[in-house]
Amino acid sequence: MFEQTHITHFVWSLIYAVLGVVIFGAVFWVITKIVPFSIRKEIEEDQNTSLGIIIGAVIIGLSIIIAAAIHG
Repeated sequence: MFEQTHITHFVWSLIYAVLGVVIFGAVFWVITKIVPFSIRKEIEEDQNTSLGIIIGAVIIGLSIIIAAAIHG
């Protein structure tokens, strides 16, 4: 019985992790479609630090939300 609960928790954590990665991808895709410029070009070629910070903040915010969902 003890091992069964650990396995169940592990499976649910794995499901949430996969769901989190899918949500990350979907949000990044939506962001790239909404903005009128190339995010990759702005960050890599033009060295737009502020855009990098904004994208990083979005990723950290999503990580916090997903971690809270996994933790319960």
